[in-house]
Amino acid sequence: MINGVECEPYLTADHRIMLERPKEIIVGIKILMKALGVQNAIIGIEDNKQDAIELFQKLLKSESGISVEALEVQYPQGGEKQLIQALLNREVPSGGLPSDVGVIVHNVGTTHAIYQAVQKNKPLIERVVTVTGKSVKQPSNFLVRIGTPVIDLLIAAGGVPEDTGKIVSGGPMMGKAIADLDVPVAKGTSGILLIPKDEASRAEVYNCLHCGKCIEACPMGLEPYRLLLMSKKGSTQRAKEEHILDCIECGSCSFVCPSNRPILDYIRLGKTQIRKEKKV
Repeated sequence: MINGVECEPYLTADHRIMLERPKEIIVGIKILMKALGVQNAIIGIEDNKQDAIELFQKLLKSESGISVEALEVQYPQGGEKQLIQALLNREVPSGGLPSDVGVIVHNVGTTHAIYQAVQKNKPLIERVVTVTGKSVKQPSNFLVRIGTPVIDLLIAAGGVPEDTGKIVSGGPMMGKAIADLDVPVAKGTSGILLIPKDEASRAEVYNCLHCGKCIEACPMGLEPYRLLLMSKKGSTQRAKEEHILDCIECGSCSFVCPSNRPILDYIRLGKTQIRKEKKV
């Protein structure tokens, strides 16, 4: 299964790769199919990228075993477990992997990198990075060498706007704030998002209303408000029993919380605590 679903709002790097390197992606898919010994592959693309869907459908008319599926736009459908559910209606078990339900998932960027490695003998030394934001002068996708300082990308996009309150590596939901603009682009850097000051500050936090909105929003069927409390109290064993490690950190719980509680922050803390305990 090839993931052509953009993981977060604002980011368009995968969309750009699909439009500019479709033939190379298809060759990468064939290489993967050969390596895995499978006969069928599905490219999942959300239907707001109609140009990419039509392009792949046109190129795959004479190909067998590779199909394109249009999906409704729904965050966080870019997660591999959610993509498998959407395309095949198969549920990856708690603590399991896609291979447990007979699926291997690769992103379009990874698939293109596989093509370059096999056909061009080229290691992973560069990637496409989206640089965007409401006030960015020239929002763009840049093909950059891994190790390029973030400040260089911002300069290429027209500089840092005066109203910038926060610079995030990644998207608005799962990304993390950057404190130093000299940090390098890494292989997992999908985008650089500049958020205005009026949207960057956190709202006042209130007590939990027990409204259940975070439960309704969680794509993994967890109870985020309980995981927050367990992580806050250091009850790592209970959090583990409540499947905190299944959290994909999509941020939907924090986004819908009417009390503005930092649910995802505490869940990340709890997961970190559990991983530290494993190493001891």
